Amino acid sequence: MMSRVFRLVISRRRVCFKIFIILFVIVISSILYLFSRSTDQDLPDDNASDVVVMLSESKLQKEYINKKGIHVIVGQYNGKSLPWLGSANLSQEILNSNNYNPIPKAGENGSPVYVPQYEQQKVKILYHINKFNLVASDKISVKRSLPDPRKQRCRNKVYTNSLGKASIIIVFHNEAWSTLVRTVHSVISTSPRKILEEIILVDDASTRTFLGTELDSYMVNLTASSLVPIKILRSKERIGLIKARLIGAERATGKVLTFLDAHCEATIGWLEPLLDRISSDPTRVVCPVIDIIHEETFAFARSFELHWGGINWNLHFRWYPIGQAELSRIKKHGLSEVSHPFRTPIMAGGLFAIDRQYFYSIGSYDAQMDIWGGENIELSLRVWQCGGTMEIVPCSHVGHLFRKSSPYSFPRPDGVTGVLYTNLARVLHVWMDPEYLNFFYKINPVMKRTIFGEMSKVEDYSQIPSKLANLTERIELKKRLSCKSFSWFLENVWPEHFFPTHDRFFGKIRNVALGECLQRPNAEGGPSNNGVGRVDLEKCAIETYSPQCFVYTKQGIILTDESICLDAINVDTDPTVLLLACSQSTRQHWLYSLADKTIRHVRSNLCLDLGVVNRRRLTLNKCSSVKSQMWDMIAIDWHKP
Repeated sequence: MMSRVFRLVISRRRVCFKIFIILFVIVISSILYLFSRSTDQDLPDDNASDVVVMLSESKLQKEYINKKGIHVIVGQYNGKSLPWLGSANLSQEILNSNNYNPIPKAGENGSPVYVPQYEQQKVKILYHINKFNLVASDKISVKRSLPDPRKQRCRNKVYTNSLGKASIIIVFHNEAWSTLVRTVHSVISTSPRKILEEIILVDDASTRTFLGTELDSYMVNLTASSLVPIKILRSKERIGLIKARLIGAERATGKVLTFLDAHCEATIGWLEPLLDRISSDPTRVVCPVIDIIHEETFAFARSFELHWGGINWNLHFRWYPIGQAELSRIKKHGLSEVSHPFRTPIMAGGLFAIDRQYFYSIGSYDAQMDIWGGENIELSLRVWQCGGTMEIVPCSHVGHLFRKSSPYSFPRPDGVTGVLYTNLARVLHVWMDPEYLNFFYKINPVMKRTIFGEMSKVEDYSQIPSKLANLTERIELKKRLSCKSFSWFLENVWPEHFFPTHDRFFGKIRNVALGECLQRPNAEGGPSNNGVGRVDLEKCAIETYSPQCFVYTKQGIILTDESICLDAINVDTDPTVLLLACSQSTRQHWLYSLADKTIRHVRSNLCLDLGVVNRRRLTLNKCSSVKSQMWDMIAIDWHKP
């Protein structure tokens, strides 16, 4: 009986197993069949309602961003990298799409716009077009309002001079519709009609289709409604900012030329103070305070007024705290530093106003400069050295969209490096004294190789290299205008400068005990902080190496590139020695003794020494005869090739 039951159970289990196998085969077959049918079917239609941004399409794959902001790949994934990694491969359809669609009150009064999470993938992709948050910009009205950033004294000021009229010149190349048109609207809404002659837009060979007839039609209608003449001039070939501005200036009819970038927003009362300064002295070149428009949220942020422009050892423009001599000059005349214009050694260059006749009398722009870069430095030095002045006017504010990187191409064989250094070399060979010509090439080996060649040995930098064409005209201009020297500029316009002079030490500072040299922080790369921070001690370079070069002045200041000074903030609580922004404070005064090789901190009467725990850090200790407090000042002939 038991054996019969056992056989029955075994028999039933075999039947169940066979049924399971059959069902399993049916299910797998069905899945494979459905999969094969899906791959044979056509991809979804291009106009599918779920598609927000189409990224790419092929026979095997469609790639797009859907309405939820999800990156969707339909079909077989081809293995390419995501579009926001590196440089996005954007289609012509995306590049030529004008997605301006403002949301009521978005960004009003300069408030930030935050894009919802479901659109973040779209933000990342479209970012590559203009290198800012295009999605946020397109949600903001081109007529949005901004707060009044002026001090009360500026708001109360009444301009009684005859101001004349300004031609506003705006150059653009593949600019976003929303930022370009917003720039134009801001000028119209904040400028009194009686002092606004015209707005001139110069198209530097843009390829975006919406910047063609669509822009023409819009500006024709805006001219009719605002009664402000708006002209669009177009270049068929890419000529760059400098030559495009010259085209705009040639067609301008206003007494004053006012140059703006294509991604600005003027604020109320910005134009009158600029024209007022020029009306009282046509040789003044005047700049507004440049406020900040955030690249991600388009929030408007008011800038600190008391900064002026300068150049570093790489001949690049930088902002620095206004010099004490200039502040004293303003106060000496009983004027308010918060509202009175102050002189600036170098202007940023994107936004400024100049008398039209004066612009041409001093040589306008150097037309042989290419694309962009260095033209602001060339014009600034020329204005100062040839009898004019350059000012920042605190009562004038214009917002500017600042970006971390540039979206523009430099369509030249040498690329951006070749264009920039060739432009800067033109500045050097015309407006620098021979010794500073030697200094800049000595401190900038990349520029030297770019201009003179990789293997060339130069014995006389004053000889004009073949790479710099047609410099004779600019040199003759300098002679005709009886322009002063660069040394005069440093002494009279920018006495707080950090360049070497014949009465300053320039070279390396080496510790006797360690045998290593002072070096600015972050010299080898990494996050930029302009050299501020703890001073490093590193192996001394054999050749001239900019991060190890320091200047020691007659006033006892030890400073280096970017206007950074040796500083002891609070000796009583922390004797650590740092490199900080130069401030003309007594805590930045030092006294070097050639006899015992010590560097004494004047305020504390302590000596520069090596740290106990970390020998490559600087501190202050009671002066003694230990070698760790001894320093060699190794001079470099900065003025010789």
